[in-house]
Amino acid sequence: MPHRRPLAVPLVIACCLAAAGALDGRAGETGTPDAVQLADITNPDHPYKIAPDGTVDWATYNGYRRYNSICETCHGFDGTGSSFGPRLVDSLKTMSYEKFVETVASGKKDVSASQTLVMPALGTNPNVMCYIDDIYTYLKARANGALGRGRPAKHEPKPQSAVEAENSCMGSG
Repeated sequence: MPHRRPLAVPLVIACCLAAAGALDGRAGETGTPDAVQLADITNPDHPYKIAPDGTVDWATYNGYRRYNSICETCHGFDGTGSSFGPRLVDSLKTMSYEKFVETVASGKKDVSASQTLVMPALGTNPNVMCYIDDIYTYLKARANGALGRGRPAKHEPKPQSAVEAENSCMGSG
């Protein structure tokens, strides 16, 4: 399974990162990833693979790991939401892949009479952006009901293409 998505999404991400850096006055000074690790999202409505025995592909498993290390704080365990962030298992039922990447990279602010919700822009955070497709893959599996709560019991091994993409994006190797 290829581990790169040959669409215009990397260009969109690069534009978001450049804009975020320019707005911060630090363009070129941040730890902006040069490449983004992309899962095989040739079908963004069903980017994951789950075998009949429950074994998930590497991207889904890695997305679980990455989501729970960074996104869970605001969006709750397994994307079920919290007082800080919405239920992503609901949001990803209708949100496009492109909108997901845009929101994560550029952030979002929702203000109402009762509350102010702010999604920080994470476009310059390589711990998020290097794994954005894996996070999307995991959340899409959860949103579609294909994957239950908790850590997947079994997963495919990490493919060499994922190792290479990670090393390239994180600046090692």
